[in-house]
Amino acid sequence: MSALWDIASAHKVNLFAYVENGQIFIESYFPDGKPAGGGAIQVLDSQNNKVAEGVTDKEGKCTLPVPKKDDLTIVIDASMGHKNSFTLKKSDLGE
Repeated sequence: MSALWDIASAHKVNLFAYVENGQIFIESYFPDGKPAGGGAIQVLDSQNNKVAEGVTDKEGKCTLPVPKKDDLTIVIDASMGHKNSFTLKKSDLGE
């Protein structure tokens, strides 16, 4: 069982997002603390439509304008099976 956990952990990428002044700030990093630079970012609305996209910089960060007032799911694909998602609720987006 331990080996399965190690394999799952090996393909994990941590993802965090928050909104400030109409911008989505995204941060991503691997379990060892290294930034997930070059990760493909997609922003999906509550209907699973892609409403924005970007790429993380060498520090694992990406900033995008809030595309619409809706529940938004941020998805990162940092290659080699490293994927994760983070949901921002409509109420998190501010006025």
